[in-house]
Amino acid sequence: MQSRRRFLGTLSLPAAAAAVGLPLRPVELSASVLDIAVDLSGHPGSPSEVAADEDFWFEVARAFTVDRTLVNLNNGGVSPSPGWVQDAMKRHLDFSNLAPSYTMWSVLEPQREGVRERMAREWGVDTEEIAFTRNASESLQIMQLGIELQRGDEVLTTTQDYGRMITTFKQRGRREGIVLKQIQIPVPAEDPAEIVRLFEQAITPKTRAILACHMINLTGQILPITELNALARSRGIPLIIDGAHALAHFDFSLGDLDVDNYSTSLHKWLFAPHGTGLLYVRKEKIPEVWPLMAAPERMDSDIRKFEEIGTHPAANYLAIGEALTFHQGIGSARKAARLVYLRDYWADKLLENDNVRLHTSLKPGFACGIANVEIEGVAPNDLRDYLWDAHRIIVVSINHAEFQGLRVSPSVYTTLPELDRFVDIMNHVAKNGLPA
Repeated sequence: MQSRRRFLGTLSLPAAAAAVGLPLRPVELSASVLDIAVDLSGHPGSPSEVAADEDFWFEVARAFTVDRTLVNLNNGGVSPSPGWVQDAMKRHLDFSNLAPSYTMWSVLEPQREGVRERMAREWGVDTEEIAFTRNASESLQIMQLGIELQRGDEVLTTTQDYGRMITTFKQRGRREGIVLKQIQIPVPAEDPAEIVRLFEQAITPKTRAILACHMINLTGQILPITELNALARSRGIPLIIDGAHALAHFDFSLGDLDVDNYSTSLHKWLFAPHGTGLLYVRKEKIPEVWPLMAAPERMDSDIRKFEEIGTHPAANYLAIGEALTFHQGIGSARKAARLVYLRDYWADKLLENDNVRLHTSLKPGFACGIANVEIEGVAPNDLRDYLWDAHRIIVVSINHAEFQGLRVSPSVYTTLPELDRFVDIMNHVAKNGLPA
């Protein structure tokens, strides 16, 4: 856990102002933000102990500016940012607009390197292996479209991978004649060796790439990425990893995973500004991947070639720094423990009903804050609409060929009374059905 001094010390002075000769002054943070920083530092205990400390999480919730007239249980789609992340982005945007060709390009854009260094340090990789993108889809498409594939080459993935990424490979199939193979995996999956075996038996001499989720968006299922990566390496096959829902959600290090690439969104569980993502590529692998938009030959080995997208805002990416500070202030292990605590809080209560099915494992290590729940005999779309229309509760309906239900994803600002509200309504529907 960080000390108060270290947590507050990460709030930097406005380098942009100094760069143009403006008076150097502290960042104008509200008293409530400073109070939150102090209060977070004063809650000792293990992650599991802090997970149930409602005073601690009340202070975390105070950092957000969310609408409390509704209950947002779709934080897996996109998360709100804390107020001080929003403030930082607005401050950078205002500065950008003073004279964009100078203030944005010459002053703010170079500051991206400081954010790059901090993100690399946090997740245990080299600074020259981190690229900033607009979302996980862009990061993944850089990998999917940037690797060399020939007509007849096979790409292997599951039937549960993200639709946009499946569409990406299907387009390569229509355009270039590659072949997409999809395998089914258990729901939920609680045997890592079985997952690896299912992938291994689907590999053929024509397999040239494997796509796998670290955390599946439909159910929150965590796949054994380290083992799948070892399998792919042993066969000389690149593994493209979809980490859209994993980074800053549960506690792990990219360095410890020892993978060659990793794609994620930062506007989900890091709470960074909307439209920010990250692509990690191991340094020696960078020359093997073409960028999504053209870059000069001199950048072939430069991670920044993946950021060559033309004019883009500086504000969004610089405010990632504040989101990272917030994440560090909470603590990765404490955040993960809280998300599991919230999941179990509502799931355990709903599972008391005989007609409720959970398509997500509650065993440690197989999921975290996202879970998929079904009330048998109730169509997910109808239940989703009822929760919103009658009770202003936001969830996602999942209608997959192999399972269906509601995807429920609370966040660190979600309160127990809000989950009680959700549980009471779901219990009523489980016992009585939807109103006619």
